[in-house]
Amino acid sequence: MTNQELRLSVGASPGQRVAAVVAGVLLAAVGAAFVALPLFADGLLRRLTGPGDAFASYEEARDLPPGLLPSGLRDSADPNQPGPSPFIGLCGLPFVLLGLYLVLRVLRTAAWLDGSRVRVRGALRTRTVDLATARVESGAVSYREADDDGPAGGPQVRAILVTDPGSTRGVTIPLRGMGLPSLPPSELRALAEAITTARPGDGRDGDAHAVVDHLHRMAERPSTD
Repeated sequence: MTNQELRLSVGASPGQRVAAVVAGVLLAAVGAAFVALPLFADGLLRRLTGPGDAFASYEEARDLPPGLLPSGLRDSADPNQPGPSPFIGLCGLPFVLLGLYLVLRVLRTAAWLDGSRVRVRGALRTRTVDLATARVESGAVSYREADDDGPAGGPQVRAILVTDPGSTRGVTIPLRGMGLPSLPPSELRALAEAITTARPGDGRDGDAHAVVDHLHRMAERPSTD
């Protein structure tokens, strides 16, 4: 096993990064505009949310007797009438957070393999797990089409889930590359070797060995779809 740190080809392709960043920025901008609307456009909100009538304000109808004014206009002339709550702008906050998360996720997602330890960086944090001692399972499974390599309907692992002993939260390692149907064979073999390092082969880690076998098959016959 090499001790040199190997960066895995996970994450989005350059084109996907650009598209995701543009979408995230637009989503965050729309949410930010909605958050700022009650603060800088209270008068506009009053016009949009207030009752419709023929007069824009009481000033335009000040010569009319109060009894002839429409009830809605009489109410809108009341200076004590509360306007739209500024807290309505908080409805746009989830869109701001979602847009920022999308941008961070597509720009920060990465993974490195250093010996038997894998370091996975997500949108907000980075976690490191030792593959030699972690519980290894198939994290995502799809099924082959009839024209794929192998039998039709056969399972194909798209990601593996590794969890430290005694922990309940796992780290997901995608088996797809940046714009590629799967990681390069050299990276698949490196993952398989890291998983089997110092791991007993007596059947107690059946799930891990099943994943390793699948990684070797993927490396020997990489997908071209």
